[in-house]
Amino acid sequence: MLKNKVTSKHLFMKKIISLVALLLLFVVSSQAQLLWKISGKGLSQPSYMFGTHHLAKLDILDSIKGIRPAFESVKQVIGEIDMKEMSSPSTMQKMQQKMMIDNDTTLTMLLSKEDYEKVDKCIQEYIPGVSLSMMPKVRPAFLTNQLSVVMMMKQLGETKLEEQMDTYFQQEALAKGKKVAAFETIDQQIDILLGAPLRRQAELLVCLIDNIKDEAKKALELSAYYKHQKIDAMYKISQERDGTRCDSYPSEEAKLIYDRNDAWVAKIPAMIKENSSMIVVGALHLPGPKGLIAQLRKAGYTVTPVK
Repeated sequence: MLKNKVTSKHLFMKKIISLVALLLLFVVSSQAQLLWKISGKGLSQPSYMFGTHHLAKLDILDSIKGIRPAFESVKQVIGEIDMKEMSSPSTMQKMQQKMMIDNDTTLTMLLSKEDYEKVDKCIQEYIPGVSLSMMPKVRPAFLTNQLSVVMMMKQLGETKLEEQMDTYFQQEALAKGKKVAAFETIDQQIDILLGAPLRRQAELLVCLIDNIKDEAKKALELSAYYKHQKIDAMYKISQERDGTRCDSYPSEEAKLIYDRNDAWVAKIPAMIKENSSMIVVGALHLPGPKGLIAQLRKAGYTVTPVK
């Protein structure tokens, strides 16, 4: 009986962490393009950059011109994180520790009675068999992330981690004897996911629940635009603001997107000089004046869409 309980708990945590991996990776150009070639500035071989939607089905790759020849031509795949680490026992243990509030604060202290009941009702609706009473000290950001992923999967259809794009490219690379590298560590990703002040985490959790129908609609719109490679439209949606407390603060947006872009661009030159690479990251890291495309061009590289 004890063994069955341990096994069930292990499988539950593995599924939860798999959902986190998908979301982590969630956290675009007017040319409606997902695949970009990076050349010039003394590179002996070109590298490529591909924008992913972390819940898109793999069959979309069949409609992306040049993706498979580009993959075959490179020696290395660079992802946001090393995906095989996400399911390791050490990562699961670390996530179990980090998902819990490490002081005397509880959810009942962070949420009003009305908001607590609202959150509990939504949790039970989207994650059957789970209630807030079962996890009084879980971080609100963890609940926000779980609800976001479950809501998106409910709208788009469940995506298995091993069939998810970022995982797929890394697994294919290893199977073909290519190298796999990562821009960030698991610890950095956990900090991005769960590091906000607890009061702000609670506020954003309630915001999600108050606007969950709109968020579901937005998830469908983003998926449809991605399927047609309309990343300009995806970028536009990402920039929409309501003028309420539910909008991301500039500092939050910087931590999630722009600071990471800056850190990645600082690493890319050495990485693609040593090995021709395919950079596989979330599509919303590519666009805009602070995106990877613009920053690499500013650094002197020729970045062109693959047609």
